[in-house]
Amino acid sequence: MSKIPERKEQFETSSKIPIERLYLPEQQTEHYIEKLGFPGEYPYTRGIQPTMYRGRFWTMRQYAGFSSAEESNRRYKYLLQQGQTGLSVAFDLPTQIGYDSDDPHAKGEVGKVGVAIDSLKDMEILFQDIPLDKVSTSMTINAPAAILLAMYIAVAEKQGVSSKALSGTIQNDILKEYIARGTYIFPPKPSMRLITDIFQYCSTELPKWNTISISGYHIREAGSTAVQEVAFTLANAIAYVESAIQAGLHVDDFAPRLAFFFNAHNQFFEEIAKFRAARRIWAKIMKERFHAQNPKSMQLRFHTQTAGSTLTAQQPDNNIVRVALQALSAVLGGTQSLHTNSRDEALALPTEASARIALRTQQIIANETGVTDTVDPLGGSYYVEALTDSIEKEVWSYLQKIDEFGGAVAAIEQGYIQREIHKAAYDYQRDIESGKQIIVGLNAYQIENDEKPEIYRVDPIVGEIQAQKLKELRKTRDNDAVNQRLSELSQAAKTNENLMPYILNAVKAYATLGEITNVLREVFGEYRLN
Repeated sequence: MSKIPERKEQFETSSKIPIERLYLPEQQTEHYIEKLGFPGEYPYTRGIQPTMYRGRFWTMRQYAGFSSAEESNRRYKYLLQQGQTGLSVAFDLPTQIGYDSDDPHAKGEVGKVGVAIDSLKDMEILFQDIPLDKVSTSMTINAPAAILLAMYIAVAEKQGVSSKALSGTIQNDILKEYIARGTYIFPPKPSMRLITDIFQYCSTELPKWNTISISGYHIREAGSTAVQEVAFTLANAIAYVESAIQAGLHVDDFAPRLAFFFNAHNQFFEEIAKFRAARRIWAKIMKERFHAQNPKSMQLRFHTQTAGSTLTAQQPDNNIVRVALQALSAVLGGTQSLHTNSRDEALALPTEASARIALRTQQIIANETGVTDTVDPLGGSYYVEALTDSIEKEVWSYLQKIDEFGGAVAAIEQGYIQREIHKAAYDYQRDIESGKQIIVGLNAYQIENDEKPEIYRVDPIVGEIQAQKLKELRKTRDNDAVNQRLSELSQAAKTNENLMPYILNAVKAYATLGEITNVLREVFGEYRLN
């Protein structure tokens, strides 16, 4: 607690009633200790820090990125000026699947859903005048995660910042891509190798970096239930831990840097209970299954994003209310960082004004509502505790079934997880279409002449600009050095060597994302969906 002093000497309500750090039952029975315990202690049901938001608020990390590196850099600076406390980078689809902007596969998609990053040059512009030792950065990138992480390390070096000072997260969660999202490149085995290479490299070179953000968010967006979101995410996490241990790593050397990413959906209390159950289950898995000794290996730290799939194009201002309630559930559930969606995201990328309202939503919850003044304020609620227990029970049932398949990879390969999600998504959509599930403004309470807000549109010329920048790069860089670095990477990929140093060398020579990925495609092959 001395590391993170509380924000105030005394907390009190608007009526001057003192607020305690923690509220407990009159008697802490064995059942209470086993199920809930104390915040900052196993099984972490009530939170992973003893003081939670009385010490400091969660990181307010708005996911942003679009068009060019220059445009995204301007938006990051704007959000930081508005009080955002961490960066979160959205990459465009070609970047996510390892294609340069001038590749025929990239046509029409450059800069559309995120920023286009083709080389270290773009990364230098993306973080220009943003000191990387002062801000933590999350990067939503999976199949080519090692390449983008190498670019980030190289940019930091150019700023004079040691990799050991870098803090942030790289999503790096390929299993959920096969399940729910689709931006995979390589088959599962070499993909898992790249992930464990990052674990190993970061354990010594980037000790403050979260090496993976194991994501339930996309599983939920694909239509899963809250129970399935936790179960399939933790099943994937088990697979990553097993893979790293098989690669020769000790569990406590990498597990403290594992992070998670969850969705905050509409069912308010179920979402709060979901987060509490997830913490308890993960603590048990790490302690009892993997015999972790370091308490930090047992702590489930997670980022939350409000549910994009719940936003409606109809009456988009209603989305501000939805996001506020979803964000509140994440805070009451004990999240470590939070993105709040913008009201216009069912229509287009957010405008600057919409992004500001989304950030203000977090700031109002943090500073005005008082929900941050005591730890786990809903702990002990009969309803919330019963829901937490029920979710835990159903998650364990799923985990047992996935173990019977032979683990998450086998369950994915046999289509079990995908089928479960598809069925849940079908049931939910059927409920909406039948009117059993009311969505305000969509299937009830509609209005005529629904006004649409101002829409942000990416300038289509961005693809041509990126192609021109690539042409200039290939003309001015040392191409002999690039070819040498790519050849070394190719040779290393055919062995069991850690690939991170080779990728970093190629990046520093200004080899492009597409060139590096193509070298790995030639060695590893591409994954094709049956």
